[in-house]
This record gives sequence, C-alpha cells and structure tokens, in this order.
Amino acid sequence: MSQAAMPLFPLTTVLYPQGILNLQIFEVRYLDLMKKCLRDNTPFGVVSLLDGNEVRRPDEKIQLAKIGTLVNIEKHEFVTPTLIEISTVGSQRFKLLNATQEKNGLWMGEIQMLPADPVIEIPDYLQGSANALANLINSIDEQGITEEQLPFRKPYKLMDSGWVANRWCELLPLDKPTKLQLLALDNPLLRLELIDDTLAAQGLLKS
Repeated sequence: MSQAAMPLFPLTTVLYPQGILNLQIFEVRYLDLMKKCLRDNTPFGVVSLLDGNEVRRPDEKIQLAKIGTLVNIEKHEFVTPTLIEISTVGSQRFKLLNATQEKNGLWMGEIQMLPADPVIEIPDYLQGSANALANLINSIDEQGITEEQLPFRKPYKLMDSGWVANRWCELLPLDKPTKLQLLALDNPLLRLELIDDTLAAQGLLKS
C-alpha cells in the first residue's frame, strides 16, 4: 500500500467511507488548510481524538487514533472571512503511521492507504440489517428531513455489505473503541455481521 504525507483534522467523531461530515471552520490553522484543499482540490485526513480537544489548547496532550478516513470537500461557503462552513464526504481508509504537529498547530501524518471495501452483496442471513436501514431511511423521508441533514447521501447502496455496515456504524451509539475496531476491519462482511449482532441485541431487527 502506498504511503503519503497528509494534513490531519482530529475530531471526536469516527468517520467511515461514504459518510458525510459537516464542519464549521474558524481556527486559523484549519482555515488555511481548507483554502489550500479547495485551491488544489486535495483531500485531508480525519482521525479520531483518543485524548485531547478539537479546539487547540496550550500545552495540551493529544493522542490520535491509528486509523482514519480521507475526506474530500463536497460543498463550502465562506460565511465570513474567518468562518467557512464545509460539507465533506469520506473516501478511503488509512493507517496513521506517525504524526507531528507544526508550529501553527496543524497536524501532519505519514499515512498508509488501506484497501477499499470490496462490493459484497448482502447474504440472506444479514438481510435484516439492510431492511432495518431501508425502513429507517423511509421513516426519515416521511418526517420531511432533507438529504442535507442526513449523515449519508444517495445512492443508497442497500445491497452492498460494506455500505450498509458503515451507515449503521455511524448511526448506532457505539463507543469510540468499538467504532474504531469496526473501521479497521478489512472485511466488510465481518463488519456487517458484528453490526447485525448489535442490532439483534438491541431489538432493532424484525423477526
């Protein structure tokens, strides 16, 4: 797998491929980064904070997760000269080999790209997870919630094991270590099997 240097955006959340992440950018280090990404049409990496805060604090200890997701800016709006609202979409997972913080506070990481999920059709024994997600999407539509408010976008790939697993990973109130463990799995079918067990335990699957 190829290695590359990548600017990082540490967050308290865990983002999965094809997931949507909306951000309000106001810190100088990230304003400069977003302007550069927009100018050069380049991605940045989202990594989860294991220790520390999203907003920079003096002499604060920061610990980053060892796995993250590249994102591309989908939409942006300069609200003021010091505030940018952006909508990003996750693309590919990566392993964080090491990270250093520059003088301006921006984190840079040496990353190794991880393989994209192969498209695996959902087997019959896991179809309940896809059906439950379809029902949730339908109920959201009936409530008049707009697509911009959802954490994912069309097309809804309800026959793809990885896509369904990733959406449930984002939607379920799982703890951060569990979310990161699921993100690290290279087998999307195994990821969906574990999610299916969670859905069943919470009574979210129809018998």
